[in-house]
Amino acid sequence: MAQVIDGKAFAAKVRGQVAAEVARLRAEHGIVPGLAVVLVGADPASQVYVGSKGKATVEVGMNSYEHKLPADTSEADLLALIGRLNRDPKVNGILVQLPLPAHLDSDLVINAIDPAKDVDGFHISNVGLLGTGQKSMVPCTPLGCLMLLRDHLGPLAGLSAVVVGRSNIVGKPMAQLLLGDSCTVTIAHSKTKDLPAVCRQADILVAAVGRPEMVKGDWIRPGATVIDVGINRIERDGKTRLVGDVDYDSAARVAGAITPVPGGVGPMTIACLLANTLTATARAHNLPEPKGLTA
Repeated sequence: MAQVIDGKAFAAKVRGQVAAEVARLRAEHGIVPGLAVVLVGADPASQVYVGSKGKATVEVGMNSYEHKLPADTSEADLLALIGRLNRDPKVNGILVQLPLPAHLDSDLVINAIDPAKDVDGFHISNVGLLGTGQKSMVPCTPLGCLMLLRDHLGPLAGLSAVVVGRSNIVGKPMAQLLLGDSCTVTIAHSKTKDLPAVCRQADILVAAVGRPEMVKGDWIRPGATVIDVGINRIERDGKTRLVGDVDYDSAARVAGAITPVPGGVGPMTIACLLANTLTATARAHNLPEPKGLTA
C-alpha cells in the first residue's frame, strides 16, 4: 500500500514556522503582518472558507481584516475598497473570495489588487512573472502541492510529472512550478487522447480536474507519487462523502505515496496563504524572505 502523505500534519508545521517568523518580526522590527479578506455576498461555502482563513490568520499572530459586503455591492464600490486596501500600510495581503456575484467582473477585480499584496497569486502580473521564472506571488494550492512533493521526494529535477487539469488556479501554475524545479512536465486534461496512458508515464501525478474519482489505479505507474487536489462531494450509501479526483482505494494499491481527501492538499492551501502573507510582508519591508515557504 502507498505511503499516505499527511497534509494536515505538514500544514501544522508550516503554520508553526509562520507563527515563529511573525513573532520574530514583531519583536525585532515592530511589524505585524496583516491579511485583508473581502467577501461579497452570502455564499455558504465562501463564508466557511473566510471564517477559516480569519481564524488561522489570528492564530499565527497576524492581524485579520474581514470585509463582508452585500451581494448587490457595485463594482465601483468594490474597486474603491480594494484601492483603500492597496494604500493601507497595515495590510500586506489582500484576498477577494471567489466566486463573486455574476454582475461583478472577477478578472477586473483581481487585477485591481496591488500585485505585491496579491497573496492568491491570481493577478495577471504574478501569472506572467511565474510563467517566466521570476519572483512572484504563487497561488496557494499549487505552492502547497510543491511543498509536499519536495518534503516527500527531495529534489524533483529530472522526474516526469503529469498534471491532469489546466485551470488558472491550479493546473497551469502547478505545471510552471514543476518546470521551475526541473521536472519534465506534461499538462493533460479531460480531452487528452488516451489519458490513462499519459498518466502512466508519470513519476509525479497531480490530479486537479474536478471530477470525482476519475483517476483509477490502473492509470498510475507503480511507485508513483500521487497528489490529489480534488475536493468533491458525492452521495454514497445514503451519506455525503468527500472524495478526490483519484479513486483512492485502487490508487493506493499501486502508488508509492498518495495524498488523502480530506487531509491532504486541502490544509496546505490556508497554510500557504499565511506563508504568502508573510512573504509579502518581508518584501514590503526589504527584509529577508522566510526560508522554505516560497517556490
